[in-house]
Amino acid sequence: MKLMTKAIEKKARNQYPLGNNLKQDVVAKFFDPSGSWTWYLMNQDPQDPDYLWGIVKGFEVEIGSFSLSKLQAIKGSFGLGIERDLYFTPRPASEVLEKLSNGQHV
Repeated sequence: MKLMTKAIEKKARNQYPLGNNLKQDVVAKFFDPSGSWTWYLMNQDPQDPDYLWGIVKGFEVEIGSFSLSKLQAIKGSFGLGIERDLYFTPRPASEVLEKLSNGQHV
C-alpha cells in the first residue's frame, strides 16, 4: 500500500514549520496490521521527505521523528507491511495525544 498520497504530503509539508507544536493536525495514521505499533503523522520535511514527525504509539506513547523509508521497509508477521488507515480523518494532535495517553483508541 502507498503510505503517502499527494494530499497527505502537502498537508504534512505545510505543517513542517510548526515542528513539535501540538497546535497542528495529525494528517495520517499508519499501523502495523500484525502488531501493535501505530504512527500518527503531523509533518514532513520538504527538503528531506524521508523525515517525518508525529506521535508514535509503541511500547509507550511518544512524540518524535520517524523515517518514511523505514516504515515502507517493515515486514511484520505473515510478511505484512505497514498500512495507512484509509478511514482516518485529520484531527488536532493535542486530541490524539490526550486520547492515546489515556489508553483510548484513535
